[in-house]
Amino acid sequence: MTWFGEKAEFMFNSEWKQYLLALFMVGITALVCLPFVNDQGYHIVSLILFLVVSVQATFLGVGPVFLAASVSSLVWNYFFIPPSLTFHIEKAEDILMFGMFFIIAALNGILTTRVRRQEKLAHEKEQRTHNLFVLTKELSGAGNVDEILGIAIHEIQANFHTESIFILQDGNNSLNTFGRLRKDIKLSKPEHQVAEWAFLQGRLAGAYTDSFPECNYTYFPLPGARISPGVVALKLANPFSDEQKKLWETYLVLISNALEREFLAEAAQKARFLAESDRLYKTLFNSISHEFRIPVATIMGASDTLISGEHSEKITQALYAEIFSASLRLNRLIENLLNMARLESGRLSVRLDWYDIHDLINKVTGDLMDELKNHNLTIDMNEDLPPARFDFGLMEQVLYNLLINAVQYSPPATQIILGSRFENRTMIIQIKDRGPGFPEEQLQNVFQKFFRLKGQNTGGLGLGLSIVKGFVEAHQGNISVRNRRNGGACFTVAIPSENPDISNLTIEEE
Repeated sequence: MTWFGEKAEFMFNSEWKQYLLALFMVGITALVCLPFVNDQGYHIVSLILFLVVSVQATFLGVGPVFLAASVSSLVWNYFFIPPSLTFHIEKAEDILMFGMFFIIAALNGILTTRVRRQEKLAHEKEQRTHNLFVLTKELSGAGNVDEILGIAIHEIQANFHTESIFILQDGNNSLNTFGRLRKDIKLSKPEHQVAEWAFLQGRLAGAYTDSFPECNYTYFPLPGARISPGVVALKLANPFSDEQKKLWETYLVLISNALEREFLAEAAQKARFLAESDRLYKTLFNSISHEFRIPVATIMGASDTLISGEHSEKITQALYAEIFSASLRLNRLIENLLNMARLESGRLSVRLDWYDIHDLINKVTGDLMDELKNHNLTIDMNEDLPPARFDFGLMEQVLYNLLINAVQYSPPATQIILGSRFENRTMIIQIKDRGPGFPEEQLQNVFQKFFRLKGQNTGGLGLGLSIVKGFVEAHQGNISVRNRRNGGACFTVAIPSENPDISNLTIEEE
């Protein structure tokens, strides 16, 4: 049986308090209208009772309104239609009026209630659409799994008024033992087994379901096109209604799609990382085996020659020089590897202090005297430069690698310019050479690990400039490179440095 498209049982699903209120309003109205008990006034009473039923239809359910229409028609008949205090009606027009009163009151009340219900359903649908829009918008802006879960937990609590626990898979098609973002809540072993079952079977399980209904939580598997991210556990006070179930299924799909997207992105990133790590490993291994073989072979060859017999003083000194030069090259390779390891591990500590820039430059150029002997080194700096605040050891490595780079890529007898100055509380160091420079499209890659120009056979691992960049940035500075107009490259190092406070310095008198 249907009632204007609604199921008949919908008429009587209102709370009992509404039925009592409907009867109370009809009773009060009847008491107020008792003075109109006469042959003329009962028509007015019918209009008043009709008005009361119409008003009830605006806030009561269909059942209470139907009851009010029935009772009000009987009250009107018994108390007001002559003869009063009886259900007998003498006049035919009163009988017709009684029937019409009941039908019109009932229809008006039911139709008004139905319209109100449709309006409520439309409002709820609009609210659901808005909630889905908000969820979709926020999920699209999430940058990682934790952000997605934070949004999902908040929206589930706001719209379903229940706590949720997301238990994601560990990457091996098995669930973690705790909830993501809710590590304080750990499921019991039986509960976790049910969650695992729901995940592997892809079926609903737990409270208010046919599978393991004795559980405290209801477990919903997160659907995925390629991978299932896991399950979500809800602690429901009551099972979902049909409308809530539809909304929840949509929520579940949106959240699962967002999680699957991040899972696939993480998997792709791991694959790229492994491929890059494998490539870097092969590059590093090949470079190390090649670069270490040269100085080791030089040392072994010179040592074997010295051991094999007597030689003139000149030859002996030359062999010693070869051993020393090869040892320096080997030490430089090891230093670069150790420095890169320090940068990669994040354990690089910067010990800032005040130093004279002249001392730094003199130390580095002195150590590289043999390497620089075939080039024209020009020092371009004022004698009255103020002290600067930096880590002497790290900046020594910076200048060392930059000068070695200039020597390796510059033809013999060309000029190398090492300059320093201060601009706006910033220490500027520049190293200019007359080498081949860099292709313009490669300038942005100069400071990457293992970067080497094609066609250049200068040795090295391609780590020097990457280490320079790391050490400079550890000082909160920056380094840049550009090609010079007439050939060559210019490296510029900028290190922020305060003006030294000399107000507390005192000069001891002898």
